[in-house]
Amino acid sequence: MRVTSYYPVLMTRDVAGTAAFWRTHFGLAPLFSSDWYVHLQLPGNDAVNLAVLDGSHATIPEAARGRSAAGLLINFEVDDVDAVHARLLAAGLPMLLPLRDEDFGQRHFITQDPNGVLIDVIKPIPPSAEFAAQYDPSALPPA
Repeated sequence: MRVTSYYPVLMTRDVAGTAAFWRTHFGLAPLFSSDWYVHLQLPGNDAVNLAVLDGSHATIPEAARGRSAAGLLINFEVDDVDAVHARLLAAGLPMLLPLRDEDFGQRHFITQDPNGVLIDVIKPIPPSAEFAAQYDPSALPPA
C-alpha cells in the first residue's frame, strides 16, 4: 500500500463553527467548503490538513451517525511555542495544561477546540538523559 495523504476528520454538529475555529486560531485555509464538510490546509504546507464533517451526514455509516469528535489529541509542532501560547491565551482559549517543559523533550501546552478535541502545541527541546536513552538516535530533538 502506498499512502498518498493522511489527515484527521473531526465529526461535529457545528461544521461552520469548528472550521472557523481552526481558520482563526491555527491559520488553516479551506480547500473545499460545503455545509456538511470543510477540508482545511495550512497555506504553504500541503502536508498539514484537517477536515471537519457533519457527524449526521449520509456518508457516515448509520451505526456511527450523530457522533462527534471525542477522545482525540492533535499535536502541532511549532518553532515558537511561547508566541503561540501568548496569542491563544489572549484570544481566550482555555489552557487545560499550562505552558511547561517536560523531561521527555517537549515545551508545550494543551488547549481545546469547540468540540473538546485536545490540541497539544509543542516545541521539541532536549530531553533529560533518562529520556534521551529511550529515543532512536534519528529522532532525538536537537540540543
